[in-house]
Amino acid sequence: MQRPTIAQVAQRAGVSTATVSRVLSGRGPVSAGVQRKVRRAAEELGYQVNPIARALRNSRTDTVGMVVPSISNPFFTSLVESVEHALGREGKELFLCDARSDPEIEARRLATLVARNVDGIIVSPCHGTESGPAVQATADRLPLVQLDRFVGGTSTDWVGVDDIAAMRQVMDHLREGGARSAAFVGSLLTNSSTEQRFAGFRRRAEELGMAVDPDHVLLGDYSVVWGETAVARLLTAGDPPDAIVCADDLIALGVTRACRAHGVDVPGTIQVTGYDNIEFARLGEPALTTVDQPRERIAAEAVRLLGAAAAARHGEGGKRGEGGGRGPSAHVALVPSLVVRASTRADAPSP
Repeated sequence: MQRPTIAQVAQRAGVSTATVSRVLSGRGPVSAGVQRKVRRAAEELGYQVNPIARALRNSRTDTVGMVVPSISNPFFTSLVESVEHALGREGKELFLCDARSDPEIEARRLATLVARNVDGIIVSPCHGTESGPAVQATADRLPLVQLDRFVGGTSTDWVGVDDIAAMRQVMDHLREGGARSAAFVGSLLTNSSTEQRFAGFRRRAEELGMAVDPDHVLLGDYSVVWGETAVARLLTAGDPPDAIVCADDLIALGVTRACRAHGVDVPGTIQVTGYDNIEFARLGEPALTTVDQPRERIAAEAVRLLGAAAAARHGEGGKRGEGGGRGPSAHVALVPSLVVRASTRADAPSP
């Protein structure tokens, strides 16, 4: 059976082929009434735009690649969803890749997306240094925006949250709740998220005069199991801290679970905080006090920056796949908010 043509759609709708093209591509001024006529005619005929032919005509595919460290982490799952929604509002589709927290796999995923001729790439690098070469090599070929995490020394835009400011909120809240000492439980310092959060924790603890025993800095990975393991180590060492600050919610959920198993009251004996405000955070026992990242705003800003980068390349006459000269890279740090729940004390106890 022969596929319907754009000319047949135009004939049925009573408009020109140029008008049909404008309606179906979403570009150019067309009245709402004409749009309805054209879309109805296309639907009745079963006409579908040929994406390959359109890509050849426009030198773009209306697709964007995204690479995240681990799709099994609920934070990245929700972030991907937000990015997909933001791209959908721009009429673009998302190709998602999981780096499995491995820079070598990440590099292969980036190369694959370039080979598939996507219009741009959004990446949350899995390693603070080892991801650098592949991220920069990709940015030399296509518009690229780093999201949430970043690698330094690369000429790309970045958008995320201000982790230092977030940790200031966390530590101030714990201090107001009576904490005089604190532990930090995070992943190894191999990514910008943990590095920035630990730096913010340490700086604010010093400013507030909160004690941090060197043995109370425990670095492993972003998982519930690691949170449980860390608590076992803290309690075995004796003299536990007043508060445990976790680098993400998965760790914090493991911490609160282990506290229950060891008969430690949260927040009565130890206050616990998380980071990311994943859906499970409010379902914890007790519900987690955590840092909320504005995922919708982060995603919208990433898509905006990617579009600006693409426009800058094309505006300077560079061909697709070639690096173009640009101004300084954008570094957009959004301010997060603290969501206070039952794992911390809102008021300081009496002396």
